[in-house]
Order: sequence, then C-alpha cells, then structure tokens
Amino acid sequence: MNPIEAAVRWLNDPLNWTNPGGILDRLGEHLSLSAAAVALGCLIAWPIGLWLGHTGRGGGLVVLIANVTLAIPTLALLTILPLTFLGFGRPSVVVALAVFAVPPLLANAYTGVRQVDPEARDAARGMGFSGWQLLRRVELPLAVPYLAAGFRTAAVQVVATAALASFVNGGGLGQIIRAGFGLDIAAGRGQILAGGLLVAGLAVLVELVLALVERLVTPRPLRATRRRANRRAADAVAGT
Repeated sequence: MNPIEAAVRWLNDPLNWTNPGGILDRLGEHLSLSAAAVALGCLIAWPIGLWLGHTGRGGGLVVLIANVTLAIPTLALLTILPLTFLGFGRPSVVVALAVFAVPPLLANAYTGVRQVDPEARDAARGMGFSGWQLLRRVELPLAVPYLAAGFRTAAVQVVATAALASFVNGGGLGQIIRAGFGLDIAAGRGQILAGGLLVAGLAVLVELVLALVERLVTPRPLRATRRRANRRAADAVAGT
C-alpha cells in the first residue's frame, strides 16, 4: 500500500476522529493554541504599530522589531521557553507562536495608519480633535483593512507553525504526525501523511475564510490601494 492510500485509509477510520487524542481533540487543541497566540500577538503589536503610525515616528523601529522577531526560529523558542518559568506545555507554545505572529501584525498596523489621507487628518484637527480622538475616530477605522490583512497573515502562519507544539507536549495536530513517527515507518507513514494533510488543509481553510473577511472590511475603492500597500508592508517586514 502506498502512503497516499494509507493516509486515506487512516483518515477514513472513524475511531481516528472520535477516540481520545484523535483528530477532533487535536484539532480543538490546535485551534485554541493558534487563537491564543494570535490574540497575544495582537495585544502586543497593534497598540505599538498604531501609536507609531499615529506619531509618524518609529518606522525604523517597526522594521527592526519585525526583522528581529523573524530572525528567531520558532523551534528555538519552543525549546528555550519550556526551560523558563513557563515550563512545558501550552504557555510556552502560545508565547513562542505569538512572537512569530508579531511582524505582520505590527507592520500592517503601522502601514495602515500611515496610509490615512492627510486631508482627513487635517479636517479632523480643524474640528478640534485631540491626538487620541484623531487616532480612535479617524485613523483606526481607516486602518481596519490593513489590520485585517495583518491578522490574516499572522493567523495562517501561526496555524501552519503550531504543528511544532508537539515537540514540547503542547498538543495540536502535530501530535498526530509525531505519533506516526513513533511507529514503524511502514505502519506510520499513512498517519504521518494524514497529519500533514490535516495541518495544510486547516491552514488553507483559515486563509480562505480570513481572505473573505479582509475583502468584506475593505471598501471597494480601497482594494487596489490595499494590494499595493500590502506589498510595501511585506517589503518592510522583509527589510527590503
């Protein structure tokens, strides 16, 4: 039996879905880990990015933070953080994945505020808006499409990377792959391939859903501009 047939047979076994530690259990763990990591990344990156974009300063700092966080391998964090007070398990996994989520969230938040039409800012100041009111009532609403784009990128990256959580007993779909490697290669190759397909399929599904959400929150006249701005933000993250 070739690996594809073995993977299909493994996925078609109802017990592999419903047993304790099966696909449904691991899927729930994977989604909860990813959601917690992206939420933590948003709490860290969005306030910094929005404020730096509002002040018009710190563009170099955004690039520096993005490059530094991208330069740290997630697997290295997953092996280092469990040795700290966080210990093995979910907390260290969530923190490591949150670090991985920061660059796109930060870069898009900063870019979104900087792309606000200067005339809109001038009009708001002419109406007597304070700096906080300008950010909250003008710049933040106009930056929502950019925030959605950063969220989409971060979420897909985290969902795809969360499979590494199995290395530190963090759970998730990676546990299925790891368990397959623990078997004889002839017996476990179907499970390994099935686990990889589940992770890839989940990442693609998240990408499609969040792409639709991003499109819905982006006004039609801004969509072409948004695509160009996305490319600039990606270049900023890459340091180019």
